Amino acid sequence: MPTKITFEKQLARLEEIVSKLEEEQTDLDASVKLFEEGVVLSKELSQKLETVKFKVEELKKKGAEMLTAPFDTELAEDDNAQ
Repeated sequence: MPTKITFEKQLARLEEIVSKLEEEQTDLDASVKLFEEGVVLSKELSQKLETVKFKVEELKKKGAEMLTAPFDTELAEDDNAQ
């Protein structure tokens, strides 16, 4: 079973790749491989951020709907009558 890499670990790896690409002693072949890995990581991280953004927006909408829903006073009175 493949291990799921966390967002934070992926981000740390991307930062490591950027650091290595900035080094002048990294040869061309290694740089190309690092760049390819960085592009893949960047896309995955962007997708995760978009997913989280969508979830947050949905939760905010649901929260706003709950706050603006009218309070059913008849139901509250029936519960207190028992």
